Amino acid sequence: MKTDPNAPADTAMMGITHSALRRDLTRTATALNAQTPPFDPQRTALAAHLAWMMDFLQRHHEGEDTGLWPLVRSMDPSAGDLLGRMEHDHAQIAPRMEALSTATGRYAGDGSAPSREDVIAALASLRAVLDPHLAREETEMMPIVSRALTNQQWESFNQEHYIKPKSKSELGEEGHWLIDSIDPAGYTIVVGTVPPIPRFVLLHAFAGRYARACAARWGPAVSIKPLPA
Repeated sequence: MKTDPNAPADTAMMGITHSALRRDLTRTATALNAQTPPFDPQRTALAAHLAWMMDFLQRHHEGEDTGLWPLVRSMDPSAGDLLGRMEHDHAQIAPRMEALSTATGRYAGDGSAPSREDVIAALASLRAVLDPHLAREETEMMPIVSRALTNQQWESFNQEHYIKPKSKSELGEEGHWLIDSIDPAGYTIVVGTVPPIPRFVLLHAFAGRYARACAARWGPAVSIKPLPA
C-alpha cells in the first residue's frame, strides 16, 4: 500500500496496536476470572503471554519516549504540555507493569489461588491508568503527531524503533497478533504495510504457530480470525 511520503503522517497503526493490547488484556482477565480456574498448561500459556505483553509495552513506550516524543517536540514546540503528559503517564504506568510482571511470575511458579488473585488485581490496577492513557494518546496526541510529521518521518521512526530491532520471527508473530480479530479496514492497513513476498510469509508461515498459541491460552472457542467485511 503506497502512501505519499510528504503527506501528513497516517498514525492508524498506533490505534491498531493499542486495540490489540486491550483485547488480550481483556481476554486474560476473562480467563483468570473464569468459574473454572486455568489448569497448568493454560496457566503457563497465560503467564508467558502476559510477560510478552509487558515486554512489548515497555519497548513500545521506550520507542515513544526516546524517538517519537523528541521528534514531535522538535517539529511542534507548542505540543510540549501534552508531550509532558504522555511522559508523565508512562511514569505512572511503569510501576504497575512491574507489579503485574512480578505477580505473573509468582502465578507461573505456583498456580495458587492467591497468586491468581494477585494477577487479577495487578491487571486491574494497570488498566486503571493504561486505558485512559491509550485513549488520550489516540484522541489527543496522534492528531498532533499527524500534523507535525510526514509519512516518511513516521515510517522512519517505526522502522528505527519497532521494526529493525526485531527478528523476522518476532515480526511474524507480532503481525498475527495485530490482525487477530481485526476489522477489514485495519486488516488492510496492517497487511498493506508489508511487501508482497514477506506478506505471504507473514500470512502463511506463522499462522499455525499463532493459532496454537492462542488455543493454549484462550481455549479453542475464542475466535482469532479477522472479521469479515
